[in-house]
Amino acid sequence: MKAKAVFYHAGCPVCVSAEHHVAQALDETRYELEVVHLGEAKPRIAEAEAQGVKSVPALVLNGEPFHINFGADLAALK
Repeated sequence: MKAKAVFYHAGCPVCVSAEHHVAQALDETRYELEVVHLGEAKPRIAEAEAQGVKSVPALVLNGEPFHINFGADLAALK
């Protein structure tokens, strides 16, 4: 069974670029990737916060957040 990977972003150029690179680099045989645009899915901001996401873009693998660059603080998206 594949592990779930969730990529959270806000749609900014930094986020879109990171999404492209993550999608290409992630091993599809090991991970199922879900991309969440928090600008369009505001109810999921609380979910991202609960997983430890502080800013976007961020990738959560196996429940551990990995922050990529710094596009936007989650507080700015609320």
